Amino acid sequence: MTQDEQLVRMANHIGTFFESMPDRQEALEGIAMHLKKFWDPRMREAFLDLVDAEGTPPISAMVRESVHTHRALIR
Repeated sequence: MTQDEQLVRMANHIGTFFESMPDRQEALEGIAMHLKKFWDPRMREAFLDLVDAEGTPPISAMVRESVHTHRALIR
């Protein structure tokens, strides 16, 4: 598994956890906060690049929405 695939896999697992929250906005912010707290800056930047790139491994819709809504928080 490549580093890119690992980042996407981890992010999608985080997204799966937060999908169960009843408040979608809180869940989206929770994903972003988790990435900020627990991923080092290089991991976050590499993941943001993957979100922006074409043809990347499949990133869940919830994680994509979180990144687009809270990108500044993740950086």
